[in-house]
Amino acid sequence: MSGRPGVKGPASESLRRRNPREAGGQLALAHSDALVERFDRWARERIGTAFKLDEVARDLATSKRTLARRVRDVLGKTPISHVQDLRIERAVHLLKTSDTSVDSIAHTVGYADGVTLRTLLRRRLGKGIREIKGA
Repeated sequence: MSGRPGVKGPASESLRRRNPREAGGQLALAHSDALVERFDRWARERIGTAFKLDEVARDLATSKRTLARRVRDVLGKTPISHVQDLRIERAVHLLKTSDTSVDSIAHTVGYADGVTLRTLLRRRLGKGIREIKGA
């Protein structure tokens, strides 16, 4: 456990589900840490745009180091890893529910092209496009 007041330990203790209609139909997370909750909302609202951690920290009125530490404490991963997870989650949803091309979905979720998306899906989920669409 952290010695800082108001900061909880493992993510499983500090997360709960929110209204599933929020964040464009994706399940949004409510956090015991207001900064992490604001970061999650910020990332979901800008899922298709490139960003730098400095920009995020500035928008959230905090330092890059504080943001990274708090996200790691609550979610157990880096801010960039969390954003990649959100992008993959959204891409999988779009692959399963639409006839949109892989390249178009890649651009929608913030990747340069379908090759990048395919590579990340294979690396993170161990599945290809056909397997995901068929699941």
